[in-house]
Amino acid sequence: MSFEAWTVFALFWVVFVTTPGPNAVNCMSNGMHLGFRRAMVGVLAILTQATAFLILSALGVTALIAASPTGFWLAKLVGAAFLIHTGIRGWRNAARPVALDDRPAHHVYLHALAVAVINPKSVAGYLAAFSTFVQPDVPIGDQMVVILPTALIITTLSYTGFTALGAGLGRAALGAVFNIWVRRVMAACFVVYGLLLGSTAITLPKG
Repeated sequence: MSFEAWTVFALFWVVFVTTPGPNAVNCMSNGMHLGFRRAMVGVLAILTQATAFLILSALGVTALIAASPTGFWLAKLVGAAFLIHTGIRGWRNAARPVALDDRPAHHVYLHALAVAVINPKSVAGYLAAFSTFVQPDVPIGDQMVVILPTALIITTLSYTGFTALGAGLGRAALGAVFNIWVRRVMAACFVVYGLLLGSTAITLPKG
């Protein structure tokens, strides 16, 4: 991968992982309820998903997933239901006093991993990255040596920032009315993301 191609890819990835979505909202929520250090387990889950999707994209598996209408449709429905459920639960709990969550690390990790995997922009984003920036005349292994660390470093910085923002909001608004509405806005975001994902799955798949 040339330096010019790497620069364009890096800029694309910055936009891809800093555009607010379910992962960003989940990181902020974790930061508010767990504190920065414990919430970083959620970032680790996102990196797990990113690594897996990058490797699958390099192998062409995500293209096969996107080409399977029925499987992709079912995945969208499950993802939409999960996001809406998370949002409704968050809205209901928004008025409760904020205290540092005592959820075990594996629960935080698995929940963040689920959010990352069903993120509606994931498959499309990874397909776009590989269809646009991977050079067909260069061995994919040679390119992955550059793509993988670049994507993971940028992803880490982005979601660490969202987690820190959530932790800061939690400290600044602990128990305040403002805090309730911040939590409700984040809960509403999950519902909106779920509805948007579900709306793309309303049409039955062909074939």
